[in-house]
Amino acid sequence: MDIDIFNNFYRGKRVLVTGHTGFKGSWLTIWLHELGAEVIGVSQDPFTQRDNYILSGIGEKIKSDIRADIRDRERMKAIFQEYQPEIVFHLAAQPLVRLSYDIPVETYETNVMGTIHILEAIRFTESVKVGVMITTDKCYENKEQLWGYRENEPMGGYDPYSSSKGATEIAIASWRRSFFNPEWYEKNGKSIASVRAGNVIGGGDWALDRIIPDCIKALESDKTIDIRSPKAIRPWQHVLEPLSGYMLLAQKMWVEPTRYSEGWNFGPRTESISTVWDVAEKVIANYGKGDLRDLSDTNALHEAKLLMLDISKAKYQLGWEPRMNIDQTVKLTVDWYKRYKEESIYNVCIEQIKEYLYK
Repeated sequence: MDIDIFNNFYRGKRVLVTGHTGFKGSWLTIWLHELGAEVIGVSQDPFTQRDNYILSGIGEKIKSDIRADIRDRERMKAIFQEYQPEIVFHLAAQPLVRLSYDIPVETYETNVMGTIHILEAIRFTESVKVGVMITTDKCYENKEQLWGYRENEPMGGYDPYSSSKGATEIAIASWRRSFFNPEWYEKNGKSIASVRAGNVIGGGDWALDRIIPDCIKALESDKTIDIRSPKAIRPWQHVLEPLSGYMLLAQKMWVEPTRYSEGWNFGPRTESISTVWDVAEKVIANYGKGDLRDLSDTNALHEAKLLMLDISKAKYQLGWEPRMNIDQTVKLTVDWYKRYKEESIYNVCIEQIKEYLYK
């Protein structure tokens, strides 16, 4: 069973991934490595010793496994000059809403200036043809509306994390117009896109204040699962869904660089949009034990209650659409956590990529 749905496109390509030790980054790096790409990973240390990156051992398999901070502009430029990547996936970020209330300045430095440093490294590295800049669905000015946000709607954000990502999108758009303008492609030779995904879940995520890690930690220690925002509605998707979109987009940008150089949403189908409580109940059903407790607090820090993406553009212009529903997504996610202590996680990840592709 082949996991290459990209017709050998990535084989031998030099691909630089920032944030490759993170949850999404580790899955992307594993997939790219299996496709035969020469992966250069640039990231800070992983969050825990149980992260997907650590347990899969992917750092030892790729071409280069580099520890560096994207806030260090000169270091980024030097790494790009040394490794001469052809494709860049920029995932490195401070990705947590609640933590952004504690470290707002660092959140902005990492998410906004860090991204600008990567854009500048791309600008001054001739080898780079394609840059896919990963932001978030929270970059939109969220009016808690009942329909999904489209790519051309205003950027915004209430909390420091969300607003930093809105600001990042504005910066990406500015650099695209100013330095990577499709109209001057013959001169600059680069195609830059930004991509926004929903609430991504999957194996190997242990980040704070995220529903799946919170559930697993409670279940492993036989504690009740406390739910902060039980009624919050989110677009849940397995980590492999948006990654398949990012990789497909990069391939299309390589072939037709001026056509795809813009913003893209990669979210789940409408029926996979459900409450935090519902997802936690599905986790318990798949894990085989557990109890929930509603801990909602009217004085809690603000987090969006309702957020959805419109994925029509990716569907009709890229031919991308989600492969799994919410039940399949939670089942595949919990399966990783039930197996990580006993099995080869690299093999589990490959098996899950195959399972995902043949849904």
